Amino acid sequence: MAEEHADSSAWSPPTFDANHPPKEVHSYLLNNGGEVPDSSVFARMAKWSPDGSTALAQCEDRTFRFLQLPEELLGITVDTTLSSSLPRSLTQSAPILDYAWYPCASARDRASFCFVASVRECPVKLLDASDGRLRASYRIVDHRERQVAPHSLAFNPGANRLYCGFEDAIEVFDIHCPGEGTRLHTTPSKKSRDGLKGIISALSFAPDMSSGLYAAGSLSPSAPSSSNIALFSEDTGEAPVMFVGAEGLQDGAGYGVRASVSQLMFNPGRPYLLYASFRRMDSIFCWDLRADVSRPIEVFGRKPLPISGKERKAATNQRLRFDIDYGGRWLSVGDQDGGISVFDLAAQPDTAPGENAPRPGSTPRTTPIMQFDGHRDAVGSVAFHPIQPLLLSVSGSRNFDASSGDVSESSSSSSDDEPVEVADAGASSEKLRRPSPVTISRKRPQPIALDASVKLWDFSPRSSSDCTR
Repeated sequence: MAEEHADSSAWSPPTFDANHPPKEVHSYLLNNGGEVPDSSVFARMAKWSPDGSTALAQCEDRTFRFLQLPEELLGITVDTTLSSSLPRSLTQSAPILDYAWYPCASARDRASFCFVASVRECPVKLLDASDGRLRASYRIVDHRERQVAPHSLAFNPGANRLYCGFEDAIEVFDIHCPGEGTRLHTTPSKKSRDGLKGIISALSFAPDMSSGLYAAGSLSPSAPSSSNIALFSEDTGEAPVMFVGAEGLQDGAGYGVRASVSQLMFNPGRPYLLYASFRRMDSIFCWDLRADVSRPIEVFGRKPLPISGKERKAATNQRLRFDIDYGGRWLSVGDQDGGISVFDLAAQPDTAPGENAPRPGSTPRTTPIMQFDGHRDAVGSVAFHPIQPLLLSVSGSRNFDASSGDVSESSSSSSDDEPVEVADAGASSEKLRRPSPVTISRKRPQPIALDASVKLWDFSPRSSSDCTR
C-alpha cells in the first residue's frame, strides 16, 4: 500500500493532446487597462513563475506586468492576500533587455519570490516580485567606468550563481554577494578571430546538476571559420568546451549558421539536446551533444504555406521565443503572422551514443503536427505551464502607420491653385497657377500594435463528445 501511495504522489509532466486544436480559455488586451488605451503597449515576452502561480511579462513601455489569469485554470492554490497585493506593473527607468525568474521562486515563499532584470545603463537588479522592491544589485562596469546592462541572463541549476552575457564576455555573480562579479572573456582580444565574438545574446544551462554545461550564443553571425554558439563548463571557466555549427547546411556557411542567435534552450527531459533559434529565420536547429556537433541532427520549420490563407509577411528582426514543455515532448513557437506551431519532439527516434551511424547528407527537416491562428500580430513569446496542459501566448509588434503622425500646416498660406494675373507688354494678360504648397510632417509616425493580446490555450485531452461539439 505504501508503494502504491508513493507512485500516485510522484510528479508527472502534464499530458498535452495535439490531435485537436487547443481551446482558448482566456484572453484579454494588454493595452486596455488604463483609462485611455495605449496602442503602442504590448508584451515582448512572458514567463511563468517556476511554481506556475503567476506569469510576468516584459512590455514595450519599460514595465513588467503581472498577467491577469484566472487562478482556477492554473490549478494553483495561492494565498488570496498575496495574489491581490501583487503590483499591476513595475516601471523601470530605461528599456528592459532581459529578465529571469529565480529558479526556486514560489508565491507561497515570499523570501524566494523574486526575479532579476537587466535594464539599459543600470546594474542588474534583483527585484522582489511581491512589491517591486530592490533587494540587491550586481554591477558590470566596462573599461570607461560605464554601467553595462547584459543582453542575456541565466541562473545555474544550483541557483547560487547568476550568469550575464554582454559584449565579448560573461559576468558571473554569486547571488548572495551583491556588487561586482567575475568576468569570463569569450574571446582573447578584440582583434582575435578565436573564441565567441560579439554580444552574448542567449544563455542556457543544461538542466542536469552534474554536467555544469551551459550554452552561449552571439548576435554576430558565424564566421566561415567558427560558430556563434559555444558550450562552456562551470568548472573550466572561460575556455569553451566545444562549438556547435551547421556545416554543409544550405542555411549555413562554413562552420556555423550565418545569423544572430535569438534563443538557446536545452531539452528538459533529454539534457543532451540543444535547440537554437536565429534572427530572421523560421527554422529551429537541434544538436545532439553526444554525437557530432558540427551539424544539427534535426531542423524544425513551419510549413511554407501561411495559416488560413494569410498573406505571408517578411521576416522580422523581433525575437520570437519558443518553449519546450517540462516533459521534453512538445515544442511550440509563434510567427510574425500571428500563427502558433506545435512540434512533436518524440517523432524522431532517440539513438544511443554508441549506436550513432553516419548521418545522411541532408539534415532531417520536421514540420509541425499542428498550426493554428492565435493572434493578429506577431507572437513574441509562448510558454508552457509547468503543471497544467496550458500554453500562454502574447502578441504585438511595432507597426508604423502614416496616419498616426501629425501633419504640419502648409508652408504657404495661399490657397491651392490660386490664379494670378501677369501683365505682359504688347500681350494680353494670362493666368498662371501657383504650385501647391508643400506639406511637411513635423512628427514622426508612431508605432502601434495591431493586436496586443494575452491568450491562454488549453491542450487537455478531450473526450469524443467534446470533439463533436
